[in-house]
Amino acid sequence: NTRFRTGDGTLGWAAHAPYDAIMVTAAAAAVPASLESQLGEAGRMILPVGGPGFQELVLVRRQGGAFRREKLLSVRFVPLVSTH
Repeated sequence: NTRFRTGDGTLGWAAHAPYDAIMVTAAAAAVPASLESQLGEAGRMILPVGGPGFQELVLVRRQGGAFRREKLLSVRFVPLVSTH
């Protein structure tokens, strides 16, 4: 089953957290802390990070209270809609 909502993409959907996985399909200037905090134990998030033009596809893994980030490849996405 799939649920969705529209709004500020950097805020996630805390009411349904924690998540095993989060996939962001627009480029954020930096990894949003609000999305990291919604990952469950051993959760994963993939998202493009960077400015206009080119970004890096980043895999974020939660391990306990720590987050490990791994750059995978260069990509080009539209900007993530945010009020920040």
